[in-house]
Amino acid sequence: MNKKSSVLVTIPHLHDGTVSLAETGAVSSDPQKTIAFQGIAGAYSHLACLTAYPELTPLACDTFEETFAAVTEGHACFGMIPVENSVAGRVADIHHLLPHSVLHIVAEHFQRINHHLLALPEATLGSIRTVHSHVHALGQCRNVLGALGLRTVIAADTAGAAAEVAHSGDNTRAAIASALAGEIYGLTSLKANIEDADHNTTRFIVMARTPINPNPARGPVVTSFLFTVRNVPAALYKALGGFATNGVNMTKLESYLVDGAFVAAQFYAEVEAHPDSLGLRLALEELGFFSRSLHLLGVYPAHPTRFQSRLRAGV
Repeated sequence: MNKKSSVLVTIPHLHDGTVSLAETGAVSSDPQKTIAFQGIAGAYSHLACLTAYPELTPLACDTFEETFAAVTEGHACFGMIPVENSVAGRVADIHHLLPHSVLHIVAEHFQRINHHLLALPEATLGSIRTVHSHVHALGQCRNVLGALGLRTVIAADTAGAAAEVAHSGDNTRAAIASALAGEIYGLTSLKANIEDADHNTTRFIVMARTPINPNPARGPVVTSFLFTVRNVPAALYKALGGFATNGVNMTKLESYLVDGAFVAAQFYAEVEAHPDSLGLRLALEELGFFSRSLHLLGVYPAHPTRFQSRLRAGV
């Protein structure tokens, strides 16, 4: 694997408009015009790639490890990685990969999740008996599924469930997936926007081989980092004190066991500040004094949805 580069690059501007779902079959041989994602065609990660970077060609990968490798090895310029959902919570696998990756976070993207009840063109709401999808998608649509009296069947992912229904030829089966999946696999949406929560959104981070250095004068900046505190009493309390005293807003703090040990934890944190700002610089210095390790993952522009969500929540 290549060592981290200190070269700074610019990234394409994230697109916030709508995407043409039909334009998904292009193939690019240029890695600089390719963005990798985990899943198959029609996955919500695929939709996120098309929405945020319509000028790039999505590259499907079987696993998150393969997605990271596609970017690390130069087969794609970016990787679209889901990290958390407003309903289902964090994507657990990701934070185990971040500490060992040579990649950098260069952007964030918030993708609204609109679930569709998809079935064969000949099917109707009266003909379907079972609905297939990822366990989280099924859980996010309990109200509609309960009202329709459908039996749920857990699948590995939403797009895979749509593909399976399409190949089955069975009018009694339906899938919960994106409109993109319905279009790709030739399914009809019997019911749109069936998710229970109208805030259902997945946050993605965009990974690249080289970091960026966004200008905070152009808008809010997010800094993501990992750290492990020293195994002494009140180490975490003391390590975080510098953020409060220096006026740095910490928006995320999550802990993970290190190497299976129950006596040490690694923390993933996000703050709304640039490392060059006086407040964050002093806070990180204090954090370093009480930590065994500190690893900067990326500095990137804050997505507008971050603040819109805060306003909706009344924060």
